[in-house]
Amino acid sequence: MQVDRLRLVGFKSFVELTELAIEPGLTGIVGPNGCGKSNLVEALRWVMGETSAKRLRGGEMDDVIFAGSAGRPARNIAEVVLAIDNSARDAPFAFNDSEEIEVVRRIERGGGSTYRLNGREVRARDVQLLFSDAASGAHSGAMVSQGRIGALIDAKPAERRLLLEEAAGTAGLHARRRETELKLDAAEENLERLDDVIATIEVQFEALRKQARQAQRYRRLAEQIRRTEALLYRDRWLAAEAEAERSSAEHRATERTVAEATEHAVSGVRAREAAEAALPPLRAAEAMAAAELQRLTNSRGALEQELQRVLAARAEAERHLAQIAADLEREESHLAEAQMSLTRLAEEQDALTRSEAADGPGRELAEAGLREASTCVAEAEAVLQRETEAVAAAEARRVSLERRRKDLEERRARLEARRAEAERQRAGLAAALVAPEAVTAAVAAVTEAEARIEQCRAIVEAAEAEIANRLAGEQTALDLARQVDTRLARLTAEAEGLRRLLQPPPDSGDAPPVLAALRVAPGFEAAIGAAFGDELQAPLANGESGGAARFWVDLAGDEHGCNALPAGACPLAEAVEAPSALALSLARAGWVENEETGRRLQPSLAPGQRLVDREGRLWRWDGFVSIGCGPSIAAEAVAADFKRPQRLLQ
Repeated sequence: MQVDRLRLVGFKSFVELTELAIEPGLTGIVGPNGCGKSNLVEALRWVMGETSAKRLRGGEMDDVIFAGSAGRPARNIAEVVLAIDNSARDAPFAFNDSEEIEVVRRIERGGGSTYRLNGREVRARDVQLLFSDAASGAHSGAMVSQGRIGALIDAKPAERRLLLEEAAGTAGLHARRRETELKLDAAEENLERLDDVIATIEVQFEALRKQARQAQRYRRLAEQIRRTEALLYRDRWLAAEAEAERSSAEHRATERTVAEATEHAVSGVRAREAAEAALPPLRAAEAMAAAELQRLTNSRGALEQELQRVLAARAEAERHLAQIAADLEREESHLAEAQMSLTRLAEEQDALTRSEAADGPGRELAEAGLREASTCVAEAEAVLQRETEAVAAAEARRVSLERRRKDLEERRARLEARRAEAERQRAGLAAALVAPEAVTAAVAAVTEAEARIEQCRAIVEAAEAEIANRLAGEQTALDLARQVDTRLARLTAEAEGLRRLLQPPPDSGDAPPVLAALRVAPGFEAAIGAAFGDELQAPLANGESGGAARFWVDLAGDEHGCNALPAGACPLAEAVEAPSALALSLARAGWVENEETGRRLQPSLAPGQRLVDREGRLWRWDGFVSIGCGPSIAAEAVAADFKRPQRLLQ
């Protein structure tokens, strides 16, 4: 058999379909390190039935699949096809019916390998035997790799014998002999197990024989017992007949006694009729007494119910009074903390004003802008406008000075050129030995030109110094403008936040919102806001709306009667302390750890139930989902109710 070609798809670095033609003679592959030469040899080993991932330089067999790169995704399937020329018909008998034998090994990630020979699925053992019969294979000496020659030289006699057997073409016979020996060993083990099973069955047979003898004895004893019971029942029947005769005699005596008692009863009936004639007045008196007793009982029950209602109303009033006192105390503490924060802000503003006043006259414009910004946000905007105009003017002056500096540099260059020309003329005159008057005039002209050059140089240096000063002033003005802009934005945000926090909802009436009565565990503010939304701004009505367009009413329902939340969701009521008016709504709300759990549990929700997480995501029973919308107004209000002092300090 002669190997014709090797085709690889998704095997290691060969992600695309690659076909290697192996022509008769010597076929060589030349390339730099890392180009995949070793991968071709490993592909030959792999398709010949290699089962060790370490021999293929991998940790597991799935490592032969292309694992992806920066520009290409990973593959899930790898396939190697080896085509063998069988025109000489020297292949094994089972595969010798075709002129070409195609061996295919295919692997799926996590699914294992499959082998095909000429389109028919076979075992890995069949492929290994095919190549063993051809004196080849994954571990054959025909596959010479790095270090293989030294290993053959240093091989032990047993290893050399294997090499010689492979060269003689008997490796397949030895493999089949080994397989047959394993089958014979397995058959012997099966026979030994069969002997053990026969011995076990014989023991069971003896036990069953003993049980059969016990069953026969049981049947004999049962027959004797039935006979004895029949005799016993006959004796009982005879005794019962005697008892029946005695009972008949007693019955006749009893009938006589009953006749006598009947006569006495007739006389008693006559006496009862006489007593009934005198009974109606007594019954009327009893009915009147019973009616009076019922009226008194009803009055007592009504008074007890009224007493219970009064006690419950008193307890509810005391609870509301304590809650209102706690709310007042909390609001007073919040107000005190806000006043302290405002005082600290005022002190910081005074300190900033004093520090800016100590910076010198160079920052008068910035001081005026800062004072106006701290006084009023509108004046700060005006200061920002003036600073912007000043920056624009400074930029215009800088451009003008830059233009003047360029003009001076050009003038200086022209003077330098004239000076060089004068020097050249003076050198020419000195060489020509001209008259002393001409030399004197030339020297005077040169001296005058040098004086003008020095004057221009001084002007240029002064202009450069002025430009540097202007640029420094411009940078200072820009920094001050940025500071004023930042402070203006912060003051505007703080004013807007305070206005939103202190302003009550337009439809809540005079009563405080139910949000004021909540106690939320840290980290669950966004979850509570997503579960209730704007409903937390509504007040508690307790039977009266108090002028509010929307409010909460305590229905005193049984929240334990609600459907249980699906497994994996925790009750939201564990993370919040809320009035009883919210108990029914909290009983149908749960929270989960992450978005994946919420999506998985949403189909299991009962009508009215909803799930939230700590990020503010919402999954409702009717299919509504709210994800990635950012913190709601209700969540910000819940967070602000517990962090208002820290916000003021910032």
